[in-house]
Amino acid sequence: TSASRNHPDLEIVQAEVEGGTLKVDQVREMRRRVVLKPYQSRYRVALFLRFQEANDSAANALLKTLEEAPAHAVLILTADSPEGLLPTITSRCEILRLRPVPVEVLESLLLSRGADGKRARLLAHVSNGRPGYALRLLEDESVLEFREEKLNQLWKLLSGTRVEKFKFAESLYKDRDALRQTLLVWGSFWRDVMLACANASAEPANVDRLAQIEKLSERLSLSAARRVVNDVEASLERLDGYVNPRLLLEVLLLDLPGV
Repeated sequence: TSASRNHPDLEIVQAEVEGGTLKVDQVREMRRRVVLKPYQSRYRVALFLRFQEANDSAANALLKTLEEAPAHAVLILTADSPEGLLPTITSRCEILRLRPVPVEVLESLLLSRGADGKRARLLAHVSNGRPGYALRLLEDESVLEFREEKLNQLWKLLSGTRVEKFKFAESLYKDRDALRQTLLVWGSFWRDVMLACANASAEPANVDRLAQIEKLSERLSLSAARRVVNDVEASLERLDGYVNPRLLLEVLLLDLPGV
């Protein structure tokens, strides 16, 4: 398969955006295609990216195919961890643990693809050792622009009034995908703060926010930073359920520490 991931015998199934939801209709469409004979290769491959984002209906729809996959079919699921998948899924899979690529290796890759030194360093850290994601960041300026905007908004909200926090929630809550992406960006930042509070030796993912991370780590205890990380992660989980997104975001913002 080429770097563009285009091949007549390859099916890629994923949520529309990272942090989104992989839906049952996508799995059903894949099941319809994977039974077809390969066009060029020995096998027909279905690649499910970030399968932890599959809702329960989508995961259950995949079970029958996992149990009765055609001999010419190879199904590959990627996920942050096996714990994020239904036990009925993991019990039918062979688990291969993939480790993050070292930052310096990713930097070299990005430099070879035309990134300057500063940009290569930032993308290598922000991507958390994922080469594919690092290359997508290099190719798509809008992803980094979104990240920059949301981190700037977060910093402003930390010293903002209650009215400003409610106004921000009002501006964002109707777009669940944008809200989900915002929480993912914020979660990465707060994990860096938590690691700094713990005096961890690991270099932060958000290397362009070192001054802000250091300032917060000096003001917060490790338990306080961990609470914010837990709050952001819990908000992400609840967002996939029957929850009022505006209320969810308002509560999160009101509980943030001040600067």
